Amino acid sequence: MEITVINPFLFYTFVFIFGLLFGSFLNVCIYRLPRDESITFPPSHCTNCSTPIKFYLNIPVISYLLLGGKCSNCKEPISVIYPVVELLTAVLVTLLFYKYGVTIETFVYVILTLSLIVISFIDLEHFIIPNVITLPGIIIGLAYNLLITDWGFFLKIIPGLDFGNIFYIAPRIPALNSVFGIIIGGGTLLLIAYLYKIIRKREGMGMGDVKLLAMLGAFLGINGVFFIILVSSLVGSVIGITLILIQRGNMKLALPYGPFISFAAVLFLFTGPIVIPAI
Repeated sequence: MEITVINPFLFYTFVFIFGLLFGSFLNVCIYRLPRDESITFPPSHCTNCSTPIKFYLNIPVISYLLLGGKCSNCKEPISVIYPVVELLTAVLVTLLFYKYGVTIETFVYVILTLSLIVISFIDLEHFIIPNVITLPGIIIGLAYNLLITDWGFFLKIIPGLDFGNIFYIAPRIPALNSVFGIIIGGGTLLLIAYLYKIIRKREGMGMGDVKLLAMLGAFLGINGVFFIILVSSLVGSVIGITLILIQRGNMKLALPYGPFISFAAVLFLFTGPIVIPAI
C-alpha cells in the first residue's frame, strides 16, 4: 500500500535530512565493525584523541565544513569519507523514495542500500565483508519474499512444475525467485573462486563476496543476480585494467570486488533487469 504525499518538497527534504542522519550512523558502523567494537558505546568520539564529540559538532556534513575537516580538540584531519558517506546515503535514500514511493518495498530497499554502503566502504579499506551484515541479510531478504508471495498462485501451479520449466516460473513467485537467487548468486561466485584458485594457485575472491551475492540474490532474485554479475564484472574489469595500465602492468594489483557488486545492485534497484528484445 502506497501513502500519498501532500507536499513533495517538504517530504523529500525531510527524507534527505534523515538520510544524512542515517549516513552519520553508517560512518560509525564502517569504522567500528571491522575493529569488533560496539556500534552503540561509547558515543561518537575523535578516533585520534578519543575526545567525545559534542552534539552540536556532530551535525552531518555541516560540522565537517565548519571545523575545516579537523578535530576541534587535537586538530587532526578528519577523513573526507565521513561527509561523502553522509551525502551518498541521503541522496540514495531520497531517490529510492522518489522512485518507489512510501511503500514497504521502499523501506526494504533502503535497508538493503544502507547495508551495501557499509559493506562497500569497509571492503575498500579492509578487504573484508562482515558476516554480521551478509548472513542476517540473506535471512531478511528471503523472509521478505516469503511474505509477499501469493501462496494461492504458488499452490495452483505446483502440479505443472517440473525441472524443465521451474527456472522460468520462479521469477513470478517471490519465494522461489529468492531461493534461486541465493543458490545462483552464491554458487556462481563460489565456482569462480574455486576455478581461479585452481588455475592461478592463489586466492582470487573471498567468501565475503560469495555471501554478499547470495544476500543480493535473496533480495533481488534471479534477474537481479544476472544483472549484478554482468555489470559488476564489466565495471570491475574496466577499472582494474585502467589501474593496471596506470601502474605500468602491475598484474598483482588487488581490488575489492564488494564495491562493484554493491554498485551494480543499487543500479539494478533504479533500472531493473536488462531486457534483450527477441530477434
